[in-house]
Amino acid sequence: MTIINPFHLAIPVSELTTAKVFYENVLGCMPGRSTDQWADYSLFGHQLVLHEDTAYKGHKHFNEVDGKSVPIPHFGVLLDWEVFQQFSQRLIDKKIEFQIEPYLRFEGLPGEQLTMFFYDPSGNALEFKSFKHIDQLFAT
Repeated sequence: MTIINPFHLAIPVSELTTAKVFYENVLGCMPGRSTDQWADYSLFGHQLVLHEDTAYKGHKHFNEVDGKSVPIPHFGVLLDWEVFQQFSQRLIDKKIEFQIEPYLRFEGLPGEQLTMFFYDPSGNALEFKSFKHIDQLFAT
């Protein structure tokens, strides 16, 4: 499989208005269609749909990876190196509380990457990363 198309992901949020503010104003997502129950967004060209579930409470679970507590489950997008740097600075400027602050992983090794983890207001974990050399995405 070598064709890359935008993904579609629908997630629960506990309060749609708060989630919309976060995804639009903090992450900078472009809004699409919406109702009073759901809203869809372009997340770096991918379709993310927020569905309100007032009973939803994000559950924080972690796996230890390289001495860091990685939230499980999580989702996100692979970004270009420069886009990652600009986006992570935007989040720092917006005073995002990171679970794992932006850092360089596997420096000088196959799969060298920038990565960061944080939560949305509903407790959904997000990871954004960038590979120094995208052709090493699945390098071992």
